[in-house]
Amino acid sequence: MALSAFGERLILLDVKQNRLFSRSRWQLASWYAAILGIVLLICALGVCEAVAHAHRITINQELKSVAGTLHDSFLPILKQPGKIEPEVKELLPDTCLVETGCYNQARFQSYKLGVIGQDKYYLRLFDLSGDSVAVAGMQPELPQVSNQQEWQTLTDVKGTRYRQISFLLHTQQGKNWGYLQVGRSLQDVDRYVANVKSILLLGMPLVVLLVMSASWWFSGLAIRPIYQSYQQMQQFTADAAHELRTPLAAIQATAQSDLMLPNLSEDRAKDTLKNIVRQNKRLSYLVADLLILCRIDGEINSNNSRKKREKVALANLIIEVEEDLAALAMASEIEFSSQIKVSQPIEIIGDRTQLYRLITNLVTNAIQYTTAGGQVIISLTEEHRQAVISVRDTGIGIAKNEQKRIFDRFYRVDKARSRSQGGSGLGLAIARAIALAHNGSLEVQSEIGKGSNFIIRLPKYQ
Repeated sequence: MALSAFGERLILLDVKQNRLFSRSRWQLASWYAAILGIVLLICALGVCEAVAHAHRITINQELKSVAGTLHDSFLPILKQPGKIEPEVKELLPDTCLVETGCYNQARFQSYKLGVIGQDKYYLRLFDLSGDSVAVAGMQPELPQVSNQQEWQTLTDVKGTRYRQISFLLHTQQGKNWGYLQVGRSLQDVDRYVANVKSILLLGMPLVVLLVMSASWWFSGLAIRPIYQSYQQMQQFTADAAHELRTPLAAIQATAQSDLMLPNLSEDRAKDTLKNIVRQNKRLSYLVADLLILCRIDGEINSNNSRKKREKVALANLIIEVEEDLAALAMASEIEFSSQIKVSQPIEIIGDRTQLYRLITNLVTNAIQYTTAGGQVIISLTEEHRQAVISVRDTGIGIAKNEQKRIFDRFYRVDKARSRSQGGSGLGLAIARAIALAHNGSLEVQSEIGKGSNFIIRLPKYQ
């Protein structure tokens, strides 16, 4: 009952853990998308600021160049501080004096100063007291500002921004004449920067959506190995509980049946104890196999097995296995032999004890599933700088649909036969784990009624 309740708890836990993995995947994808979205937003704002900064620098250089050209052009013309000379109209035909009005309504065409004629530029002349003397170009309605500040950014009543520079003008004699202001509309620049911002900000949701989709996919890839390991652990736990339940139930049933007897004879007590010892031995084997698997898995993950590795001569190891299992094969009336098909000794780097168990498990399994009069042969060959150990039998064989599962823990092809012979269903799983721990592989070739051939491939020591 306790093990049954434990199984039910495992099922409930599995359901909750599946939800947990799904929620974890969503959280991982959401966090990844949120962080990357913030990074992209910061980058987008940085791009906008970089574009705006580049335009500001260009406009400042442009205004400074125009103002310098005007200053150099006015220098030989201006004679008295605050007075506009007639020669100015030759440079700026479109100039309007504050006192007398404009010289000419036609657009000026001076090569040097033609830039002021564009719709986005304006020019202002002030005397030393700050009073307006003349204007040229476009004339936006801007607030009155001090001429002492060189660079200024102003906004008119319509919200259009302007950038202007103020210069101190000089007469021919080097006296201070007044101030020159040259400005430019920033409407085209602001429109361009706004378009860049709109494109970046409107594209952000699409980018975030794509990032979210990619995050969901990548988080699935990241969680998949963990989820597979969790499923294997769950399956392993459930199988272990199932295997432990049978001997425990047998011990409990035997003990309870004897306790119900009014009188327990000596023979009955001995039989009960023998049964308990037999079931306890089965539990011991199962626990020992589980510990071996845990230790091998730990060595694979932590590479601790490298500390125990040494050169192992495979021919000697096979002969040792043949000698140790000859009695078992003889008792089962099976012909057991080995074939060393290499001209020179083959050595590998590994744990001799584990390699011995690897071959022993395969041979023992072959003997158990081979009927009397059959054969079991171990052979050693070399292929492509790999040592190849083959354990071939003439037993019952394995169906195609079961060949992929025989290396799973606790899986048995013939459950009744395995249980009757005391197998735990971990022999092939242990063998495969040992092969993988030695950077090798273990595969099977089998056909029903014709036997099986288990092939071990291990990297040869150079």
